[in-house]
Amino acid sequence: MSLPRSLTSLALLSLVAAQAFSQTSAPITLPAYGADPLQTSVSGLSSGAFMAVQMQVAYSGSIVGAGVVAGGPYYCAANNVFYAISICMGKGMIPIDPSLLVSTARFFANQGLIDPLKNMDQRRIYVFSGTADTVVRQPAVDATVEFFKEVGVKPAQLQYVNTLPAGHAVITPNYGNNCAANAPSYISHCNLDSKGYDQAGELLTQIYGPLQPRVDTPAGQMVSFNQRTYANAATSMADTGYLYVPQSCNAAGANCKVHVAIHGCKQSVESVGKKFITDTGYNNWADNNKLMVLYPQVNKSSYLPSNPEGCWDWWGYTGSNYAYKSGSQMKAIKAMVDHLTQQPKASM
Repeated sequence: MSLPRSLTSLALLSLVAAQAFSQTSAPITLPAYGADPLQTSVSGLSSGAFMAVQMQVAYSGSIVGAGVVAGGPYYCAANNVFYAISICMGKGMIPIDPSLLVSTARFFANQGLIDPLKNMDQRRIYVFSGTADTVVRQPAVDATVEFFKEVGVKPAQLQYVNTLPAGHAVITPNYGNNCAANAPSYISHCNLDSKGYDQAGELLTQIYGPLQPRVDTPAGQMVSFNQRTYANAATSMADTGYLYVPQSCNAAGANCKVHVAIHGCKQSVESVGKKFITDTGYNNWADNNKLMVLYPQVNKSSYLPSNPEGCWDWWGYTGSNYAYKSGSQMKAIKAMVDHLTQQPKASM
């Protein structure tokens, strides 16, 4: 997937399910489920990983952990697309300075633009970089790890997996491209110690602690919902988002956790169908662990400012406040989560 590799002008600045679950036929208003507001986490690949970092740092008071797969540190691009496609992807002549980014984040926090950074010492972080990743190279991801260390994440709560010979992809035990591939749909299968590597399970375990076993066939419900309630078309967000709801989370008082899984560039439903939603393994872990999985969507856009590869905004195409709590995409995702934590209305 690549993050925007061809952005060289102003115009460029800016399935059949493999698992069994029921799906609503048309977008609806996102239901309220009474989810636990103290158990929200986030993860993503590539531009989704940069967004996951932004969400974790900006909303550190309410997001308890993050999984970062091939993503750089907070505010790396500094509202500059040329930094984004070079330095922040580990390809520039100038290395990333994590200390400078920590200082910037502290300034934003002091201005009230993001949550206080003192919250980060309570957060749990998983970071992954494949040794064969040619899109976001390891120096950029190394800087993400150093950023989290300097911003206060405790060593025991920070896991960095960086020895697997993987390309640019979400990693599964047995689905997708060969391990070293850097190609659509940016889902690959890899082995670690002669066993299939289950990245969804690994990052969720890092965030939440030991989990109940995954299921082979998820039995919950996939809800499609209207994202226009939360973001207009100018944000590049799609009309429709998706939510996986285990059967256990439909029960009164279920108090389920919410995990936000954020796709990368060229990886939305518009680009690859529902592969990121159905084949990355999150839903398999959700059923037995009272975990709802939110899959927000962003589409390609050709109007200015442009987002031609369907990337989340981590360099400023939606506005200079993209990494603040007030950023349009950030605020939309947070509003979705907040709605899930509301108590459902009693039926008549």
